[in-house]
Amino acid sequence: MITHIQGRLIEKNPTDVVIDCNGVGYFINISLHTFSQLPTSENVKLLTHLLVREDSHTLYGFSTSMEREIFRLLLSVSGIGASTARTMLSSLSPEQVSAAIAGNDTATIQSIKGIGSKTAQRVIIDLKDKILKVYGLEEVSSVSSNTNKNEALSALETLGFARKQAEKVCDKIVREDPNASVEMIIKQALKNL
Repeated sequence: MITHIQGRLIEKNPTDVVIDCNGVGYFINISLHTFSQLPTSENVKLLTHLLVREDSHTLYGFSTSMEREIFRLLLSVSGIGASTARTMLSSLSPEQVSAAIAGNDTATIQSIKGIGSKTAQRVIIDLKDKILKVYGLEEVSSVSSNTNKNEALSALETLGFARKQAEKVCDKIVREDPNASVEMIIKQALKNL
């Protein structure tokens, strides 16, 4: 596996680059995110992923290890190929992709060209645990993406409680019991407000 290529930047386009490494020119597909990160100097280093198929060997280049890791995770999802994964990383930054997956944000993932609701849901289902484990986003997402908490919060607002105060109480309840039902969250919140 070719893990990185370092050399002289010969050609630079928004979707690909050519890097001369000791007289051999490597054609490398890149995302717009990587394109924006490329230095203006001639000497560059890109982390790479080599995709081997029956009919081709294709190199994909990345400016950061996080972007390459997210690309590899996306490839593991059924229905997502290299071009779709590259489109995702061109439309959103690696941080935005991981935050959308960790936060169950199907709308953000669906906003990417070529991704429908089923594929967006599959991406979240398949990758959420891996993203949380790799990037340590667990506590944030378990509280912010809890739909029971959100329903309880709207009910408390309807009852006249201030959103900020109610949200603090609800977050605390959900942290202590992530599987709490809407009714349980409301009852506990009413005791603490």
